[in-house]
Amino acid sequence: MNIEANKIAGAALSTLLVVMSLNMVAGIVFAPKKPAVPGFDLPSAEPAAGASAAAAPVADEPIAVRLAKADPAKGEKAVGACKACHTFEKGGANKIGPHLFDVYGRAEGAVAGFNYSAAMKGRNDKNWDAEALDSFLKNPKAYVPGTIMAYAGMSRPDTRADVVAYLNTLADAPKPLPTP
Repeated sequence: MNIEANKIAGAALSTLLVVMSLNMVAGIVFAPKKPAVPGFDLPSAEPAAGASAAAAPVADEPIAVRLAKADPAKGEKAVGACKACHTFEKGGANKIGPHLFDVYGRAEGAVAGFNYSAAMKGRNDKNWDAEALDSFLKNPKAYVPGTIMAYAGMSRPDTRADVVAYLNTLADAPKPLPTP
């Protein structure tokens, strides 16, 4: 019986010795590197000297220049997400948003029977020309502060030009687009 107790104790002690050795070896191999200064640096309020030129936003080309290169077929594909809220065919019904057939040249906020937001109702003295559509598609909430349209906008200028060119084709008699 004494020999059995010694075997069990020896096995337990040797297991503990192996576990402790593995722990020490793992601590040496996978030791974390401590930084010289604890924490991390927060970005400063002043940009670096070379970053000021790169940080300046690039102005979009005028819409007339972009419309000269615009492709209405690409614009038709780009409005795929808009179809959830708008119709594009002649006689199309108003959905969450008004129908967009013959929108180019139409007064803003002027579709009969559509309940516009208060911000858009007071804008029927302005027309949806190329410049207005481009600005609205870029950032609806900046163009019409207080609009309830839940669309963030199109960031790519060429895509906006394609959409404006497509929207102009949605009419019995498309209007002339501005030329550069």
